[in-house]
Amino acid sequence: MAKLSVTQIRDAGRQIVAANPGGIRYSQLVQQIIDENPETPPNTVHGSLSGFAERYPNEIHKPSRGLYLPASAGPGPIPPPTTPLPKFREDEFYDPFAEWLKGELDEATIAVSLGGAGLQRKWGTPDVVGVYKPLASHRIKFDLEIISAEIKIDPQQPVVAFGQAVAYRLFSAKSYIVMPKVISEEDYSRLEALCMLFGIGLVLFAVDPSNPAFEIRVRAQRFTPDMFYVNEFAERMFQIDPGKFNDLFA
Repeated sequence: MAKLSVTQIRDAGRQIVAANPGGIRYSQLVQQIIDENPETPPNTVHGSLSGFAERYPNEIHKPSRGLYLPASAGPGPIPPPTTPLPKFREDEFYDPFAEWLKGELDEATIAVSLGGAGLQRKWGTPDVVGVYKPLASHRIKFDLEIISAEIKIDPQQPVVAFGQAVAYRLFSAKSYIVMPKVISEEDYSRLEALCMLFGIGLVLFAVDPSNPAFEIRVRAQRFTPDMFYVNEFAERMFQIDPGKFNDLFA
């Protein structure tokens, strides 16, 4: 197959974007053009797609960095996935994430599921709470840290999840959002940008309790919480579930 010209590369890109109403990322767009036209150098493809969306404003919509949609699909909301989600309960993912936070991510010495434990407040209750604290073997001791996580199985709730995760920073050193991998490209891109701006962690997972396959996308930054709210949270937790309180803080 002959090497594509600049115009042919752009035309190929326009066709690919038009065929992806749910959106396609820049790296995927470039890779598809290269795969279909192996004689064309990658650098030529990259150079030809410079300012791609701006060149065809009536055909291509760019709702966030690196994401391209057909203009007919934006700037409105992207429709939900056509494949229905399995009917699992959100709390089926609490314990698996608690174990992953402790074992795989290694950000908590101990972690427990807490959602539905009765700490019902307007400012919310984390689904999973972990504590990173010094062990007897540590030569240098340090203050314990609370890590909170908000888990959603509904991919249409990124804004709700973000608001709750930010609220948890009142009493948490770190806060995580855990969203299903079927979240739309546009929602994911915006959520990732917000998490990086506000220091919130972002994890994606498969909606399958037997194998959620958690993936870290943004590491949570460490912040100093407000000790008034730390103690308020601790008191509420102790009153509702002293067993889990002792597991975390004893």
